[in-house]
Amino acid sequence: METSNITMYKFTELDTGGLNILVIGDLMLDHYIYGDCSRISPEAPVPVVEIRSESHTLGGAGNVIENLNVFGCNVNIVSIVGDDENAGLVLKKLSHCNIKGDGLVADKNRCTTIKTRVLATKHQLIRLDKEVTKPIDNDIETKLLALIKQILPKYQMVLLSDYNKGLLTPNLLEGVFEACKVQNIKTIVDPKGINFDKYKGVSIIKPNKKEAVAATGIAIADKTSLQEACAKIKEITNCEDVIITMSEEGMALYSDNKLTIIPTKAIGVVDVTGAGDTVLASLGIALTAGYSLEQACDFANHAAAVVVSKIGSATATLDEIKKKFEE
Repeated sequence: METSNITMYKFTELDTGGLNILVIGDLMLDHYIYGDCSRISPEAPVPVVEIRSESHTLGGAGNVIENLNVFGCNVNIVSIVGDDENAGLVLKKLSHCNIKGDGLVADKNRCTTIKTRVLATKHQLIRLDKEVTKPIDNDIETKLLALIKQILPKYQMVLLSDYNKGLLTPNLLEGVFEACKVQNIKTIVDPKGINFDKYKGVSIIKPNKKEAVAATGIAIADKTSLQEACAKIKEITNCEDVIITMSEEGMALYSDNKLTIIPTKAIGVVDVTGAGDTVLASLGIALTAGYSLEQACDFANHAAAVVVSKIGSATATLDEIKKKFEE
């Protein structure tokens, strides 16, 4: 086991406009309702919120898109939405990221996933989820895979963002991984759940520590158990490399049967929401640009440090990351 000691390198010189990355994953809307709360309802012992404002942002795989867009690369997404009003709102949000939405498939048997959060005086009172999480039907699988195979030659990297909403079925994943191997395109998956078998064939898998423990049954308590968990994940998925994010403990990179720990860069943690999406996007950017996997992990560490210092699902610019490198 080694601790990373990477020499300084310049990411701000990246020609991100020449990078083409495809995201496949669970797209959703984050709906925020902001208001004031000063009384309890006479109808039930619940707070009454007087609504002052509302906002919508892309969530799930959409947050990966937002991060890639801020980095300035060419990006597209393949996902599903419902045949509903919120699908139009998703398209509008994607257009702000210069994405036409031609990679979206409308499923009349589903709704567009939306998470509504009600906040008063900066405190979240309740979250309301409207979603369908059952696996997509075979005909939708077929339609999506045909679409992916058609557009795949345009891209240098594929990022898979799994939020366990039913899109990334074992059949779809198998088809994606096979198609990418034919095109010699690397894939990185941000997994969900305990069944990592379905990711067999991915190039790089990036669970967090909790997910790694759940998927392997190995309690990660020290460097030995960490290496054992990485090796087990590699065995399960037949991947090339394993990256485990460990919050304040940094990032573990398992490559060529060697474990390297890359220390965290975070100083002031305000909100960890969306940090995993930032890491996925950052890894994709750096690897597509030709940097080594260790350098890409270091870059992702710096990007995540910027994001967790902000409130909500935030993004990090190259200028902000440069400042973090210089600290």
